[in-house]
Amino acid sequence: MTDLLEQVKALQVEVNHSVLGQEKLVNALTIALLTNGNVLLEGLPGTAKTRSIRTLSKVLKAELGRIQFTPDLLPSDVTGTEVYQEVEGKPTLTFKEGPIFNNLVLADEINRAPAKVQAALLEAMEERQVTVMGKSYKLPPLFMVLATQNPIEQEGTYPLPEAQMDRFAIKITLDYPDDEAELSIIRLVRGEESHSSKESVKIDQDVIFQAREIVTNMHISEDVEKYIVAIVMATRKPERYADSPLKNWISVGASPRATITLDKCARAQAWLNGKDYVDPDDVRSIVADVLRHRIALSYEAQADGITTDDVITEIIKQVAVI
Repeated sequence: MTDLLEQVKALQVEVNHSVLGQEKLVNALTIALLTNGNVLLEGLPGTAKTRSIRTLSKVLKAELGRIQFTPDLLPSDVTGTEVYQEVEGKPTLTFKEGPIFNNLVLADEINRAPAKVQAALLEAMEERQVTVMGKSYKLPPLFMVLATQNPIEQEGTYPLPEAQMDRFAIKITLDYPDDEAELSIIRLVRGEESHSSKESVKIDQDVIFQAREIVTNMHISEDVEKYIVAIVMATRKPERYADSPLKNWISVGASPRATITLDKCARAQAWLNGKDYVDPDDVRSIVADVLRHRIALSYEAQADGITTDDVITEIIKQVAVI
């Protein structure tokens, strides 16, 4: 276990060396890998979204696919399609794989694609397979979608439906780095341009699969399980907390998938923290990433400038540890 943890930590360190000032993103990507989940990123241009997954693919020696989502994209541009070929003089339909058939897939500006394309991606994320012309094709064992959204350009976009948002294990919101990190970025890029950067660490993909087994079997007490359930139920039944404004802020709460994901991610976070059990701090450290895209705000909350992160902060204040 210790050796596996050290290797996963080495992966984080390597990606952090390349993606400066975005430790939250690197931690989210690691947890998604450990829980076989997908990540939704919302951030301004230039916040290292592409660079982070490219570095991760190098460290894991994983195949990387990138899909630039546009309004004219077709489902076959994502999944692949059957093409006509002549084999030994006989006409044959052969399946040509699309960019989704990679270990790590960057779905850039996912909300710019129409519903049909989003639905094709949804099957891949949830079922780890794609269906073309009535035939299903399995995706690689190591598979993760990193989808991005630009929060400041909404013209010509197709907002993701709640059902698809719910398929993302984690949503991360990124901001620009601070002064010190920005200075380090200049020096890092200058070093890369002069080819003075050191050789990157390589981690075998089997490390991730072994770590998943450990995370799956991580001990979690009944009290912590009840704490996770209480947090999610607070999004559905906010009226239980009469002295809190939650009932005025929440329109629709989180689904049971949120409970399952919060349990998985809390176990992964506990393991990354070097523990063999989950405590409430592990739950609190990951709860915002798991819930922020699963809560629908009321009109009153939106009018008052309340964000989902504000709602989650209030829930953590109200829900007692059992």
